[in-house]
Amino acid sequence: MHRFPSGGRHDTIRFVAGSSADISHAKRRTKNFDKNDTAVVFIDPQNDVLSETGLSWPLLHESLKEINTIENMERIFKAAKAYGYEVFISPHYFYPTDKGWKFNGPLETDEVVHNEFGRKGVLTLEGFKGSGADWLERFKPYIEDGKTIVVSPHRVWGPESNDLVLQLRKRRISKIILGGMLANMCVESHLRELVEQGFEVAVVKDATAGPKHPEWGYGYTAALINYAFIAHAVPTTDEAVKAMERGPQ
Repeated sequence: MHRFPSGGRHDTIRFVAGSSADISHAKRRTKNFDKNDTAVVFIDPQNDVLSETGLSWPLLHESLKEINTIENMERIFKAAKAYGYEVFISPHYFYPTDKGWKFNGPLETDEVVHNEFGRKGVLTLEGFKGSGADWLERFKPYIEDGKTIVVSPHRVWGPESNDLVLQLRKRRISKIILGGMLANMCVESHLRELVEQGFEVAVVKDATAGPKHPEWGYGYTAALINYAFIAHAVPTTDEAVKAMERGPQ
């Protein structure tokens, strides 16, 4: 049985197997990732949140660099392709017709006003290449290999408004290795809904990042607290990649 050690503590970070009656906080049975029922899901691997030219770069660049997010996401992409794990992308797009929305939350409002993740239309790729909605260039070989499943866009934060759950179910995926952007918004929202849908979810804590907002605070810190309470595992990239390589034991 393999355990993912959490930083500075003696408890474990793991996919949990067994009933609640026989699981203690300090010691739980664990299992490794299996490509037959486990997939990588990345949220919003797009320029507006990952590129130096992205609209959200001023709020995100410190977190991205401190955590080494982009490099860690690429390591997981490489491991998934090397060891045969399916990869799913849940993107975020806004279309011109979305300007007709009558109300939005604070971050939604900012995204709509500045055309973050903006597309020219639902059925056109005009202006898409190199835009804020496009994939980060270094991720394109993994996303555009003809095997990665790009699901329909989530419209706010979580997967309730897209077909991610359907695509996972159709492939009999029941366990998820989750990462992407933003840690406290779309990633956490996907985590919550996927858990509600009955999936086991491991959030790779250094394959995401959060905004450092001058008034609202550091989103990454908020996310880590909630991951610890909700996710079935919160491994580092090192731990996740090793578990993917090792496979089921």
